Amino acid sequence: MTRLPLHTLVALLLTGNSALADTAANKVSPLTLSAFIEQATRNDTSFERILIDQYKLQYRHDALMPDSDIIADIKYRHHVFLDQDHESPDASVSLSKLFPFSGTALALNYNKPVIAAGAVDQSSIELLITQPIARNAFGKALSLQGKLIGIENDIVRYQVVEAYEDYLAGLTATYYNWYTAYENLRTGEASLRSNQKLMQDIRDRQRQKIALPVDVNKMKLLLIGKQENVIVLQETRDNYRNLIARAVRHRQPEMLVPVKPDKPAAQVQFERDYGNFTGNSRTYKTLALLEQQGTLEVKSAADDILPSTNLLLGYRADGEQWGIENEQRSWFGGIGLRWELGGSVARARESIAKLEHRKTVLSNQDKYEELHTNLKNLYQQIEREQALITIATDKIRLAEAVLRDEAENYSFGKVTLNDYIVAVNRVDEARFGFTAHTVALAKLQIEWLRLTDQLVQEDRVLQQPAKP
Repeated sequence: MTRLPLHTLVALLLTGNSALADTAANKVSPLTLSAFIEQATRNDTSFERILIDQYKLQYRHDALMPDSDIIADIKYRHHVFLDQDHESPDASVSLSKLFPFSGTALALNYNKPVIAAGAVDQSSIELLITQPIARNAFGKALSLQGKLIGIENDIVRYQVVEAYEDYLAGLTATYYNWYTAYENLRTGEASLRSNQKLMQDIRDRQRQKIALPVDVNKMKLLLIGKQENVIVLQETRDNYRNLIARAVRHRQPEMLVPVKPDKPAAQVQFERDYGNFTGNSRTYKTLALLEQQGTLEVKSAADDILPSTNLLLGYRADGEQWGIENEQRSWFGGIGLRWELGGSVARARESIAKLEHRKTVLSNQDKYEELHTNLKNLYQQIEREQALITIATDKIRLAEAVLRDEAENYSFGKVTLNDYIVAVNRVDEARFGFTAHTVALAKLQIEWLRLTDQLVQEDRVLQQPAKP
């Protein structure tokens, strides 16, 4: 068996993610973060489910507002009198239309009643205009309802974008977790292979009476630990790869592998970003809309306290036969009043609306403080990870230098195998730590973009076409 010098084994260990770790027999299919997000939003039903709430908005106004179409009501009956030899039809035709934003109702009614034997065959037609002047005066209540629906639609639009932003952040976190698991596995496998080579070297030393049997057993224990670690890392990598494949509906035999993501474009500056957030973000606009919604609901509840009072104006023609012959025509005007004496229900609803509005205002005030605190803490976490990455880089450099020195010392018998094993593990830990902190920083930056409503552009989400 050919024996590798110890410094060569150390070089293999220190290259970690070199070509030695890329000798997998399976065909691989690299998948970048941007390609993953594009394929996931195209193939994953979760994205379409989010957009359905937006598609429904085009129907909400018509569905929730009173019907402004012309409504036709037609009735016809034929009567047979059992106690006399007589038959008579009766019929009515009604056309009505509501003009919601003025509250005006227009109705045209034709009536042909049933007639008894020997009675005059009568008919009539009436045009009636109804105009509210107290409750829903000149369409005030319906105008408030229309504004409420508009505010609710705006809130739903912001919520759709927010849901997509959460979805996108979740996809990105999943990809980063996958990349972390992939890199950790590469590090673990490279360390295992390098230490397997070292095991061969120690066996050669044992045969030459240089290494002790205890050194062989120590290396066996080290390799067992490395093998256990690789098995756990493989399972973690496979679990995340399955999640990625599900999101993009990957069914091909090629193995998906991640590509190192570019650093998020976010250059976090707390004062600048927080100022933009409070002035222009969807979150602050949504909170303001909730307060406007409460104000309009109070006005609507107050309008319901007023009596239902309508001005009436109409024209009527009474005559005979179906065609209203020998007609008598008249114009009329008047007033209709419907008063709920006491009005306890309406006043209770108004009081509840006022309390709910006050509750929204107080809740928003707490939310503003909560958002400031969360963003401040997140900013500090970003600064912490940046500092930890600098430390992790130094740890890798120092751990590799120590390993090289320990390898040389061990080859000359200056240190025990224990010292060398400690140095090997220290390098692995430093590499794992660097990967963890690098990915943690990227996740925190993505979370900063999400919380400050910078992760996605609103127009790109709301302009998505509906699928048939």
